[in-house]
Amino acid sequence: MTDDLPELRASDADRERVAEVLRDALAEGRLDMEEFEERLDSVYKARTYGDLEPLTRDLPGAGQAVAPVPFAPAQPAGGPDWPARIGGEATSRGGVAIMAGFQRKGMWTAPRRFNCFAFWGGGEIDLREASFEEREITVNCVAIMGGMNVIVPPGVEVVVRGFGIMGGFDHREEGVPGDPGAPRVVLTGFALMGGVGVERKVTRAEKQRLKEERRRAKLEKRAERKELGE
Repeated sequence: MTDDLPELRASDADRERVAEVLRDALAEGRLDMEEFEERLDSVYKARTYGDLEPLTRDLPGAGQAVAPVPFAPAQPAGGPDWPARIGGEATSRGGVAIMAGFQRKGMWTAPRRFNCFAFWGGGEIDLREASFEEREITVNCVAIMGGMNVIVPPGVEVVVRGFGIMGGFDHREEGVPGDPGAPRVVLTGFALMGGVGVERKVTRAEKQRLKEERRRAKLEKRAERKELGE
């Protein structure tokens, strides 16, 4: 850090870069949870580069984290980059659970048609971090005395066309408008003495980011009140 940087005011982007270094250090075991939380609180209280620099001095990537970058206009809050997540070859085309279970989660590519079957078992199809072979995909579920759960991220349109016999399909997320250019997920099939549920959730990483954003806002308000009081 050059001599003229310590007194420069840090931006939100600067604080976020330092927070990312701390998250990586926590994941790699370089910091324990108590140290991570203490340093993270200090990050969001920091006003200058001089406040930020000691927080990552003993961690890899410290130099890049506490360095000013050219100003760039903030990106519009448009959610995920959907065009980048549509296209490519499917990595899985079905799942079977017979007195057992299956999962499709994390970073995978959902096919144009995903067929799944559960008998006295259950399955989870998690699309929050998935890419999509085509803009519209079909998830065909057959649940016999079993259950399945489909998890979609905010912004994805859901259409439910499945039916149940002494069972049913969850319609609560149907009719929620999708983002422009976002995928469309069509649920088909049938449930016999079983059920197919649909949930709309953010990823764990996004949930953590929102939590830290709320904490940062609280700390900034507290600091502003303190300054006004002084």
